[in-house]
Amino acid sequence: MRWIPILVCSVALFGAGAASAEAQAAPAKVPATQGATHLVLPSVPKALLPDSFAGWVSAEAPKKMTDPAQADPANAAALKEYDFTDAELADYKRSGETLSLRALRFHDASGAYGAYSFYRQSGWPKEEIGAGATSNHNRVLFWLGNTVVDANFSRIGPMSGAELRELAGQVPVPEGTKSLAPPVLANLPKASLDGQTTHYAVGPAGYAGSGGVLPPDLVGFDRGAEAVTATYSLRSGPATLTIIDYPTPQMAAAEESKIRAYIKAGSQAQPAWPKPLQDSDQASLEVRRSGPLVAIVSGDAIPEESHRLLATVHYEADLTSIPQPTESEIARTGKLLMGIAFLVIIGASAAILLGFFLGGGRALYRIARGKPASSVYEAEFIRLNLREEWVESLPTVDRPHPKG
Repeated sequence: MRWIPILVCSVALFGAGAASAEAQAAPAKVPATQGATHLVLPSVPKALLPDSFAGWVSAEAPKKMTDPAQADPANAAALKEYDFTDAELADYKRSGETLSLRALRFHDASGAYGAYSFYRQSGWPKEEIGAGATSNHNRVLFWLGNTVVDANFSRIGPMSGAELRELAGQVPVPEGTKSLAPPVLANLPKASLDGQTTHYAVGPAGYAGSGGVLPPDLVGFDRGAEAVTATYSLRSGPATLTIIDYPTPQMAAAEESKIRAYIKAGSQAQPAWPKPLQDSDQASLEVRRSGPLVAIVSGDAIPEESHRLLATVHYEADLTSIPQPTESEIARTGKLLMGIAFLVIIGASAAILLGFFLGGGRALYRIARGKPASSVYEAEFIRLNLREEWVESLPTVDRPHPKG
């Protein structure tokens, strides 16, 4: 019996060795990934300036920057107000001539137009490049989408405009609402308007830098106001129209009172009148509100024409209806119930008509044969015709006794 303990020990040792080898051979368990996170990287903006166009070649790649102080140190505050995002600078050469380009990109087209109107001085001639352009000697300024391009030629030529139009064709344009111009521009009267004098501002730096009529603190930019100014060529003289758009009519009414009191104070106003107000005919100064818009007219026009210009500013509320589903759930349920009721009525009517025609036809057939219209009135029975002769022919054994 000694071999039994030896066999048991051998089996135990063999099992332990196999388990150890299996544990060593098994790979380490990797913890299960829980809730994998997908990182969505922001899209890389497209380049604003190409390496070459229309024969102009850049010696170096365009310099990119996101700090407005690097793009334009003197007007960094205004660029921030217009929601500046990035810029590119590049120098080009062609046949001994040079061209310097500065492309400024903003969050949307409103900021680009505001910056364009900020850089453009009143009186600069209009050019046909992009969405709007102007020039001053060897400098050409244009905007397209949410980008403003400032070009400085060493020598302007007859083909310079065509070359910049080719460049404008390569400028990336945003989609959707980012490509829309400021809505407040639509409130400017079109008659006698000098389109090259419009200036759009969303902050004090941009408003003051573009020759605003009122003190910037009085406009109320800290409350979300937007201001646009434009010059009108009236018969009696030029007039400047300022339209300030506020978020609500109530806010506009409160600001109108402040502006009216400031203009009425005249030389006693605090702070002192800016130069555009000082150079205006005080008899022509007038303030008017229409909805969330506050309009101020100034300049040298006679009071009658200034009042007529101011009266053309009118706010129209655009009510946009929210699209609703073609059918609501209640309407669908009602239509379903009406359909079911309609099918029931049709089925019942068909059954009545079918019964009338089938039953009536059978009744007519019975009447034609001389029978009652319905078989209910017939007494049909099965009879046994037991005659007496047949009873007498039965065997005698089976005949019952007469007496019972």
